Amino acid sequence: MKNLILLLFITLTTMACQEEQKIAFVDNAKVVNEYQKKKDFEEKFKAKIETFNKKADSLQQAIQVEAQLFQSRASKMKQNKAEEEYNALVQKKQMQDYQLGNEEKLLQAEGQKEIDTLVKQVKTFIKDYGKQNGYTFILGANEAGSVLYGSDAKDITDKIIAELNKEEDSSGTKE
Repeated sequence: MKNLILLLFITLTTMACQEEQKIAFVDNAKVVNEYQKKKDFEEKFKAKIETFNKKADSLQQAIQVEAQLFQSRASKMKQNKAEEEYNALVQKKQMQDYQLGNEEKLLQAEGQKEIDTLVKQVKTFIKDYGKQNGYTFILGANEAGSVLYGSDAKDITDKIIAELNKEEDSSGTKE
């Protein structure tokens, strides 16, 4: 009998606590991917990547033309002169590859830095949204399984996206 009363007390206490807590979840990836500021950044960044790729292709074509010219002249050259020009061409190609590699790394770092900044902004926004709207917890749903199941009624992903993008539009920071 004592166990039954204790179990009833624990159940009622737990139910009372649950009613006080406002809990929801968001799909982290969806929020970030549908954040207008991220879409705008990706559009701008795509142009930078295209410019880099055009430059890389142009330099690659120039080296290929030089290599073809060298091949057509190499048979008429003395061996030591041909080796000298060949080595110069190889060195030029290596320097070009090194330069392009560095530029590509800088471009990747720039992109990652911007994405990290956007993710921090989203996290801050969700934290503030939770405080302003009386949530005890807002959980993040992701591929790793932070939320394995959640009632659709507790999914506030679309609300967060709408509010986040509304705030972005009203701040006038679109570039």
